[in-house]
Amino acid sequence: MTEEEEEKKHVKPKDPVFVPKSTSDKHRLHIERLMKNPEKPVFIPEVRKVWKPRDAPEFVRDVMGSSAGAGSGEFHVYRGYRRREQIRQDYIDNKNEKDEKESEFQKKLEDNKNKAEEKTAKKRAKRYL
Repeated sequence: MTEEEEEKKHVKPKDPVFVPKSTSDKHRLHIERLMKNPEKPVFIPEVRKVWKPRDAPEFVRDVMGSSAGAGSGEFHVYRGYRRREQIRQDYIDNKNEKDEKESEFQKKLEDNKNKAEEKTAKKRAKRYL
């Protein structure tokens, strides 16, 4: 045998490949990999921006409808305008609905807090009488 073959015999085999079987195994492997080099900075992604449609134009030059007499290509332009406006209106409606629900939730939290404070004050008064 040559020296190279003898060296290959004495080399330790690498650790067997571990295939994670569950999400917790995957997280454990990820944490172990991060902890091997704690000085290495970790990438933390930024929060995604909330999608917002473009504002409606102040002045529309190509006022058109889907009426007869328009050119064959104009209908597709009209359809695009209409689709964008519908998406914008849906966004505004959903935003208003979300804001209403949020304000309703905050009001309910405040009411619950006040009721709990009243109960506590009433029980406190009973204790000290």
